[in-house]
Amino acid sequence: MPPLTLECPVHVLRSARLPALLLLLAAIAGLVVAATPAGPGVIAARDAHLVLAGIDLSVGHWITDGLLALFFFVVAVELRHELTVGSLRSPRAVLVPAIAALGGVVVPIALYLVIANGTPSASGWPIPTATDIAFALGVLAVVGRGLPSGVRVFLLALAILDDIVGIVLIAVVFTADIDFVALAAALALTVAFGALSLLLRGRARVPVAVLMVVVAIAVWVLVHESGVHATIAGVLLGLAIAPGAGARARHALEPWVNVIVLPLFAFASALMPIPQVSPAAFAPAFWGTVLALPVGKFVGVIAFGSLAMALFSRGSRPLAFGDLAAAGALSGIGFTVSLLMSELAFAGAADLRDQAILGVLGGSAISLLAAVVLVSLRARRYRRVREAAA
Repeated sequence: MPPLTLECPVHVLRSARLPALLLLLAAIAGLVVAATPAGPGVIAARDAHLVLAGIDLSVGHWITDGLLALFFFVVAVELRHELTVGSLRSPRAVLVPAIAALGGVVVPIALYLVIANGTPSASGWPIPTATDIAFALGVLAVVGRGLPSGVRVFLLALAILDDIVGIVLIAVVFTADIDFVALAAALALTVAFGALSLLLRGRARVPVAVLMVVVAIAVWVLVHESGVHATIAGVLLGLAIAPGAGARARHALEPWVNVIVLPLFAFASALMPIPQVSPAAFAPAFWGTVLALPVGKFVGVIAFGSLAMALFSRGSRPLAFGDLAAAGALSGIGFTVSLLMSELAFAGAADLRDQAILGVLGGSAISLLAAVVLVSLRARRYRRVREAAA
């Protein structure tokens, strides 16, 4: 009998399907637990404070500020790869998805503000701008088999560009008073982290790796103390690390991020009692989000994407309307980054925060259902075309 190995389970942990499934189950679990008699106790545990390295945060904030930095590190490593040697390395290749992504940011913001402008909910306008790349790729992996590579590259580029927008908004919009000394020290240590990553070879790799972990923790602490949201430390480190070392780090961290970090974040974010009120009593924070994600993203991506192809495709149309529609539906799955933005936008207003989170869950669910239908229809159409041609 051949020896048992962990190759298959680890492969599953890195698959595109698993994160989407676990995120969905964790969010549902959070809503269900919050509605049970155990809910108040679990919520109290999430809100309990824990002091580590002299930093006093609630358990929930250790998840959103600390563990989620690992997710942003992995995302930043992928962004750098795509921008340097991947699908976004060519300006021409990135132009159409970039303009489509712009529409997927501008139109949801406009729709949200039409609903929420002049109310306390207005500060939540960045919430519907994000696309959850894990969910988007999960839907593609499950129901998108048969899509041509050009469609997949466009959808991937759109999701990655939306992630960039989300990162920039978190760094700029949700930053109050900045301690520039702490930020400068964090940037200096980030450069040191990148230089150390070049030494990860030979006999010295173990002590160098240990030193890199220490430097990474110091960067996170300094970014947190600077007033910039601490998850940006993950972005800085992911962009600074050498490509080879970054690929190995991403490979090592991906299963942990997929199975622990993202589901734990989704569970903690969704851990809230659903307000027992009529729909008319919901705040604009809910209605703006639940409409802007599925409708604003869908309309924005289609409108701006069509315009970009008309202006810059030189007589050829790289994507059919149905492909753009599938991309628009996928981009409305906000989830991870939108949940984080809900926490940040309404940090001082728990009721609005909870309603915005419900809006993210509801709007993402609508987009998820629409994306499953549209992506599967497009994939089926392309499979039939290939079969007919064969």
